[in-house]
Amino acid sequence: MSFAVAPEAYDRFMGLYSVLLAPQMASFARVAGPQRVLDVGCGPGALTTELVRRLGPASVTAVDPSERFVNAVRERLPGVTVEVTSAEHLPFPDRSFDAAIAQLVVHFMDDPVAGLAEMARVTRPRGVVAACVWDHAGGRGPLGTFWEAARELDPAVNDESGLAGAREGHLEELLDRGRTPEPSSPGRIRPQ
Repeated sequence: MSFAVAPEAYDRFMGLYSVLLAPQMASFARVAGPQRVLDVGCGPGALTTELVRRLGPASVTAVDPSERFVNAVRERLPGVTVEVTSAEHLPFPDRSFDAAIAQLVVHFMDDPVAGLAEMARVTRPRGVVAACVWDHAGGRGPLGTFWEAARELDPAVNDESGLAGAREGHLEELLDRGRTPEPSSPGRIRPQ
């Protein structure tokens, strides 16, 4: 899935959450120099900005299927390698990164298992693959109040609770299914 909104519009809504989450996500993934880190589904750059703050632009690579978001990151963060691509088709050799992180992205992947498997493929053995998503099934997403009101009007409404990873234990299940361990080294995918 690719967003067709202007980066500034995305910043005004989702960016409010993404910017606050980015330092926590980077810490969870144990991002600290010297490392090479991949931001998968970077959007207009909330997590990418935090990764650059910790590692410098030369150590950070970002991808997003939205050309508008990629252009925004290129403009905002000169020196960062940014590519237009989906998580399911990462254009990097095996074991290229110390960590691959997907912040609030898995539920937008066309094939979450393939996207997470690609993240694992490009991460070195003993590296970190980390992801987080909204708890839509628990009603704690950014539109939780909206969906609560919609369900009062129509209990059968199709809300966001069925999105990939958005219910308890599902993200861990997807990470496990996307795991591609090396024969000699189990690698580590850390569920969140």
